[in-house]
Formats: sequence, structure tokens, C-alpha cells
Amino acid sequence: MSLDELTDDVRDRYGDLGDELGVDLDRETRNELAMLSVALEPEETDELVRRAVHMLFQTAVETGNLDFHLRSGYDATYDEYLSGMTFEEMTGGEFPQPQQNDDRRYQF
Repeated sequence: MSLDELTDDVRDRYGDLGDELGVDLDRETRNELAMLSVALEPEETDELVRRAVHMLFQTAVETGNLDFHLRSGYDATYDEYLSGMTFEEMTGGEFPQPQQNDDRRYQF
């Protein structure tokens, strides 16, 4: 798969989700949501679910988990998705390397 296929799949899934999402809760999730609702006192529990999605997404980005899954399925990373270009397209196909051997970097 490719970056273009990833972009198309995200657009399709975005359209499929709509504005509301019905979620079945298991016992553990219901208990945790109840505890968070009591402690954080949101106006609606929907707000906690939105926050949870944001936290999961941020954690997946920061830990590299999202990139791992995107690279496995689409041979692309989140940064490539955001830029709309693969690393190879950005660099001309070469990993940037210094053109000279700079031995001075280890001198004090």
C-alpha cells in the first residue's frame, strides 16, 4: 500500500464515522467511565470519550506506535501523511549524510 492509499482510506473512514458513534461498554470500561465522570465532572460523558481518543492518538504518535502500524500497512509514516510526501520524495531518494568526514566533532 502507499501514502495515496492511506490518504484515501482516512478520508473514507472519516466519512463513515459521521458525527456520532454508538459504543457498547463492557463492565470494566463502564466502571472506569463512571469513575472518571465522578472525578472530572464533565457536562456529558461524551466529552470524556473525546478526550480519551485524543490521549490515545497523542500517545500512539509520541511512542511511535502509530508510525509502526502505518509503516506496516501503508509503507508510510504519520509525518509523511501530514506532508503528503514520502521521505524519498522529500530527499530525492537518499538519506541525508554529511558530505565530509568531520573528525573535529569529538575534539574538546
